[in-house]
Amino acid sequence: MVHFELQNAADKLIQEIFQVRKDETVIITADTGSDMELVNGVASSAYSAGAKPMVITLAMPRGVGKAADPDLPVAELTGALAACDVWIEFNHQWLLYSTPFEEALKRNPKLRYMCLVDFDCNLLIRLVGKVKTKQLKKFMTRVAELHQTAKALHVTTPAGTDVTFRLDPTHVISNDCGDASKPGMHFLTGQLNVIPDFSSTNGTIVFDGTITPPFGKIPDAPVILTVKKGKIIKIEGGRAAREYEQWLDSFQDENMLRMAHIAYGFNPGAKLTGNICEDERVWGCTEWGIGYVSPTEAPPDGQNAKSHTDGICLNSSVWIDGRQILDKGKICDPELLQLSPVDKK
Repeated sequence: MVHFELQNAADKLIQEIFQVRKDETVIITADTGSDMELVNGVASSAYSAGAKPMVITLAMPRGVGKAADPDLPVAELTGALAACDVWIEFNHQWLLYSTPFEEALKRNPKLRYMCLVDFDCNLLIRLVGKVKTKQLKKFMTRVAELHQTAKALHVTTPAGTDVTFRLDPTHVISNDCGDASKPGMHFLTGQLNVIPDFSSTNGTIVFDGTITPPFGKIPDAPVILTVKKGKIIKIEGGRAAREYEQWLDSFQDENMLRMAHIAYGFNPGAKLTGNICEDERVWGCTEWGIGYVSPTEAPPDGQNAKSHTDGICLNSSVWIDGRQILDKGKICDPELLQLSPVDKK
């Protein structure tokens, strides 16, 4: 029973993060795998703020992204999303990168969207309600500024990740620090998303945290990717590695073997639980996406692919143009250490 805590977290999401105004239309999408107590709690908070909430509950699609399209009322869903002010996605099988998502962003310049897929009440309380949003915003804004002028990055982990890449100044750096007050695509508080020059990623990436899809859990053994010029050329590891390779190959789409983005985890409340939305925000991790990238994030064309998958690399060390900011998951740069919202001991 978390009614009081849920109310506080829902109000923080609606009033502080989205800054919802009177008479705005807030659409919340869900499917038959969603936490409806959470959905109704956030809808009630939107109504209390003077907005007009609308909950759309769908039959759970068999796939995510564009792989969800065959199971969706694409035209009808797109029409609703193309006309609202705020869209909060609580689907279990995400609509992110689907055709309705893509069309809604294209047609609706006022849309403020946030992806909170596979969320439940406790996650909202821990990852939104209890986070010191203002201090986190100061810290993450400075990290984002370092990336805006950077040319080359290097990432390692104790599990064996050792990868380098360059940045493309035309690609969007998404700073999800708890501010969704402006139009565009937003994600849960505590993630900084960077899209490399697509052909520049080289080295080894080791997923020792959650991989979703297809697993939705931590694999039985680390999955090791060898990447050359932005494309996966080898997948090694245990049973999960074989299953992962088969799943990627099943799309018969070469872009499902191409690296899409890297994101840093900076949510002080996040734990490795098997929920990708939380796991990719575990403090000090890096998360690599593979497959689809929207034209909004990487203009003008993005990276088209039939779906998208994300994997976690824990305890990351990161160098930006030779300046080390993370050492095995901990802030080590003196300037950033002073801005950090977590215990500095």
